[in-house]
Amino acid sequence: MRHSIVIVDDHILIAKALASIMSNFENFDILYDCGNGKELQDKFSYKKNIPSIVLLDISMPIMDGFATSKWLREEHPQVLVLALSMQDDEKSLIRMIKNGARGYLLKNAAPTELESALKTITNNGYYYPDWASSIVFSNIANPPVDELPVEIPLELNDREIEFLILCTTDLSYKDISEKMLCSPRTIEDYKNRLCEKLTIKSRVGLAVFAVKSGFV
Repeated sequence: MRHSIVIVDDHILIAKALASIMSNFENFDILYDCGNGKELQDKFSYKKNIPSIVLLDISMPIMDGFATSKWLREEHPQVLVLALSMQDDEKSLIRMIKNGARGYLLKNAAPTELESALKTITNNGYYYPDWASSIVFSNIANPPVDELPVEIPLELNDREIEFLILCTTDLSYKDISEKMLCSPRTIEDYKNRLCEKLTIKSRVGLAVFAVKSGFV
C-alpha cells in the first residue's frame, strides 16, 4: 500500500532535501510542500491534496506546528502527523502529542530513522524514538496538576480503564494480570478490545491515550 506525504516547513532547502530523501523510500509518495499551516489549510480545500501523512515542522511563521497539529486533529483526524523539531524539547513533545501528533522526530535524524518512523507510524499508528518515549512515560508518572482531561470519545468500563492506567506503568502484561487478578488471556482480550475501540495498535499508543484523556 502506498502512502502520500506532505511536508510543512518554512525552510525551503530543508523541505526540498526531505522530499529528495523520501522519494527513494518504498511505498511513499511526496504530494507537495508548504511553508506554514495556513498554506496547508488552503491546500486542504481540495480533497486531492489531503495526504496520508503530514511531516510537520514545529517552528514556523503565521501558523506554527502546534496550531496546525491541533487543526488537523479536529478537522482531519485520519491524517497522521509526524512532528519535526531541531531540539529534544520536553514541553514541545508533550504539547504536540496532546495536539494529536502521532510521532516526533529530530531534524538531525538519519534518513534510515526517518524511513523507519514513516513505516512505523503507518503500520502501528505511532512512532516515538527511545528518548521521546522516556519523556512521555515520565510525564505520565508526573502529570501537571492543572491539566483537565479531554472528552472521552466512547464508553469504557471500569476494568478497561484499570487496564489502560496500568499500561502507563513499567509492569509487564503478566504482572498486570496478577495485579488485576485475572489470566494473561483476559489481559490480552482487554488489550485487543481497547486497541479496536480506540483505533490504536500499541501499548505506547494506549499509554499516550491515557495521558491525553486524563485517566492518569
